[in-house]
Amino acid sequence: MNVSALGWLITCLVIAGLFIFDFVTHARVPHAPTFRESAIWSAVYIGLAIIFGFVVMWIWGGTNGGEYFAGYVTEKALSVDNLFVFVIIMATFSVPRENQQKVLLIGIVMALVMRGAFIAVGAAAINAYSWVFYLFGFFLIYTAVKLIREHGHEEEIEEERESKIIRLAKRFLPTTDEYHDGKLTTKIDGKRVVTPMLLALVAIGFTDILFALDSIPAIYGLTEEAYIVFTANAFALMGLRQLFFLIGGLLDRLIYLAYGLSIILAFIGVKLVLHALHENTLGFVNGGEMVSVPEISTGLSLAVILGVLIVTAVASLLRTRHTDAKTASETSQSETN
Repeated sequence: MNVSALGWLITCLVIAGLFIFDFVTHARVPHAPTFRESAIWSAVYIGLAIIFGFVVMWIWGGTNGGEYFAGYVTEKALSVDNLFVFVIIMATFSVPRENQQKVLLIGIVMALVMRGAFIAVGAAAINAYSWVFYLFGFFLIYTAVKLIREHGHEEEIEEERESKIIRLAKRFLPTTDEYHDGKLTTKIDGKRVVTPMLLALVAIGFTDILFALDSIPAIYGLTEEAYIVFTANAFALMGLRQLFFLIGGLLDRLIYLAYGLSIILAFIGVKLVLHALHENTLGFVNGGEMVSVPEISTGLSLAVILGVLIVTAVASLLRTRHTDAKTASETSQSETN
């Protein structure tokens, strides 16, 4: 896949333009978006991502197009899981609903910038050292196990992390516990102080780094093309703000999402290890020669990712519906008695 410097420049300008448009038209004026507004713009950004995928397929072929779609779906799924953490951060810092759009959008831009840096480092490492695939693969398998172990305790873990960030920030910065019209800093008695809005952004920025550590190795397990890695991440993050308001209540119902994501991460981790064995240059593994192992195709990867997400979503909704029905029945019986 050959993308010229001009192609990179145009892509970055278009993506930056979409984020600026989003900020100017929606997040600049504080307001709580309606369900209809969130649904429409979520559909618009998902539609743009799909159109771009077909453009990739048209210009660079079906293989690259398939890698883009596999990467986009994976990053979108991981982003939905990240929304749960954003919900906790918003609650921890008591961010007013009308200001949440601004915090989310700035946080998403920060995430894209950080992921861009990770993508560049990852691409350079892969080009220089093929053994990096081993590192990425085992890290994803470790992350998958960690997701399972932490499932059900996400809120306590995140709240503990945020409290550490708050304590650290307050040691070095003068702060106030009150919001001031969405400002990041304000003056109180002639002294410049930091508002909870900025502390929330600091927390989201730190969390973005942790998210990037998971997501970038995951997508490099599906493609080695830095352009696809970057654009799949950009389009996955785009519209995340609207998705936050659209499925905020649904997040509590996706009770098996962590299991689904752990399966996907473990699957991609195994795929990376198999690829590393196939490209092996480590002297202590098969004498530095390639190992004849099967490699997992992009088509199979996309099928597994979509299949796991569909099963996870359906199972979660069926389980929560059964639980809700049982709770309603018990409540009705108690009221009758």
